[in-house]
Amino acid sequence: MSVLAINGGEKVRTKLFPAYRVIGEEEQQAVAKVLEGGILSKYLGCWADDFYGGPQVQEMEKEWAQYYGVKHAISVNSATSALYCAAGAIGLQPGDEVIVSPYTMCASATAPLIYNAVPVFADIEYDYYCLDPEDVERKITDQTKAIIIVDILGQPYDVDRIHAIAKKHGLYIIEDNAQAPLATYNGKYAGTLGDIGIFSLNYHKHIHCGEGGIMVTDNDELAERMRLIRNHAEAVVEQKGVTNLNNMIGFNFRMTEIEAAITRQQLKKLKWLVEERRKNVNYIEENLKDIPFLTMPKIREGCEHSYYIHAMKYDQNQTGVTREKFVQALQAELMPIELRETEGVKINLGYQKPLYTQPMFQEKKAYGNTSYPFSKQISYEKGICPVCERICNSETIFHELMRPFMTKEDLDDVIHAFHKVSDHLEELR
Repeated sequence: MSVLAINGGEKVRTKLFPAYRVIGEEEQQAVAKVLEGGILSKYLGCWADDFYGGPQVQEMEKEWAQYYGVKHAISVNSATSALYCAAGAIGLQPGDEVIVSPYTMCASATAPLIYNAVPVFADIEYDYYCLDPEDVERKITDQTKAIIIVDILGQPYDVDRIHAIAKKHGLYIIEDNAQAPLATYNGKYAGTLGDIGIFSLNYHKHIHCGEGGIMVTDNDELAERMRLIRNHAEAVVEQKGVTNLNNMIGFNFRMTEIEAAITRQQLKKLKWLVEERRKNVNYIEENLKDIPFLTMPKIREGCEHSYYIHAMKYDQNQTGVTREKFVQALQAELMPIELRETEGVKINLGYQKPLYTQPMFQEKKAYGNTSYPFSKQISYEKGICPVCERICNSETIFHELMRPFMTKEDLDDVIHAFHKVSDHLEELR
């Protein structure tokens, strides 16, 4: 008789995992206060006292800047919008090249295209999944303007080596830190390491306000340019006396008073939420260390990880079972997360296929039916980032069953599922 659930045996777990409920009474009271005041957004798209938003927005930005020890924090309606503002603020122009990661959410790589600049993909590190400094330097040309670095899955990038490359070639660093709040590199917070840092506040991040993003910088000029791009720059520059009109076509990327009020309360919870992730990951890893074909994620020396996702490597050569079949067996043993039932069991393959395999890059079509602004000299062919392809296609397993609000019993079910499938691999061969 079969033991594994995928073959008809009993499941390890038959109830949903607990929801990641970070919104509580504090947020409800803060929202109620905004509603009672009657001002849901106070922005004006012209040069006036309210160009910078209402009281909740401005107070939240001050609190965020103080929390992270930076000079400026600028809120927007999403981290995607933040990337667009940052790309415009550094002065990208048509034909400029920007080094980007193939192993991330697509906006990190497509942001340069908003300004008709060209994404150039560099490979990732095998151990840490962030941009590989050696390949970054290989991809730099006379047209390279910036590097959009990503603190992927909660891991900070190789700051010393990437910064040395940027300094050597005179490049800006935009740090996409959507997945790594309170991660650190030599004691300094991720998100504050580059010229501009980006944070995300959408619903499946460490903290959230529904949808939202934050940009941080110590550079006064970049901060003001991001504020302009956020809020109809072209309507403001004349009255404000702005003479550098590069990328001063603005957008409406403004955050509402309700979202800002929620974020102010969420920020107070961030430290505990990250500490819980670290504690849960440590518990899981301690109890999976005797499974020889699984390798737990490495943490860069001098860094603290904040575990947006827990990623591990799987060695099919040791099991004789494909990664796909192993993950399907794990999924069959467990259950989805409450409020995310339609997403299935949150154990998956590879995290993200290489972004350059998407149709837009394969066909080099972004605007209209031409290849503009893509360069004929830049390749998006298979094989340009072999480490990323190897990790995505055959090695990485990731899961989200280590978030806060998981009890010890919940974590034990996850651990039990891994051991059960590992002990009955013969059924899958």
